[in-house]
Formats: sequence, structure tokens, C-alpha cells
Amino acid sequence: MTDVYSREKRSEVMGRVKGKDTGPELKLRRLLTRFGLRYRLHRKDLPGKPDIVMAGRRTVVFMHGCFWHGHDCARGARAPKANAEYWTAKIGRNVARDRRVQAELAEAGWRPLVVWECELKDEAALDARLRAELGL
Repeated sequence: MTDVYSREKRSEVMGRVKGKDTGPELKLRRLLTRFGLRYRLHRKDLPGKPDIVMAGRRTVVFMHGCFWHGHDCARGARAPKANAEYWTAKIGRNVARDRRVQAELAEAGWRPLVVWECELKDEAALDARLRAELGL
């Protein structure tokens, strides 16, 4: 199957995909702020540049998109039809990198937490999970 966009248009579309301050990330930040927590964003001195860093708690939070990080939910399990080999390899590399980064953080004494994009649909359940994980 060929792409519906030209190379230039596809490049423009993909260039608009954000890596920071995404909608799901902002929603997670609002939730943590409601808990009264203070945090820093995207610390470059930590492995994987975590989305949220709570240094006092030695905890980092990654906001993962289900598709991009290979979650086992319906959205994450969806396989692209176009250029499937490329996307399967790319998502596999992302998953491997995520595991490596979390292991490095744990080894350095940090507690990595992952919040999946699909978890934002049930805010009450996410609220309860985060309160339990963070001891609030």
C-alpha cells in the first residue's frame, strides 16, 4: 500500500508529532499537581530523560503512548499495514530501550513508573493507582 501523502507532506505531518508537552502528558501533570506534588520535567542527566521527576521521592514517571511503546492494549497491539516491517522493528527497539532505561534508573536508586495513554481514559482508576504507588 502506498502512502496517501507525498514525501514532503508526510515529512511535514510527522514533523508535527510532539515529544514533549503532549496532551496525555499535560493531563498526567494536572493530576499530580492536584495531589500537591512538585516535580521537574525531562531531566537530561537521568537515563531516558523521564517526563516527570520527583527527586525527593526518588521517583520518575514516563508517560507512554500505547502504540509507540508496544502496550498490550487494543491500541498498542494494532499493527500498521503500510511499511509493517519498519514499524514492527521500530516499536521493538522502543520497548527494548524502555526496559534498558528503567533498569538503569532502578540500578541508580530511582523508582521508575510508567503511565500508559490508555490509563487516562479511567481517571479514577489512575488516581487510585498513582496514590498507591506514591504512598499518598
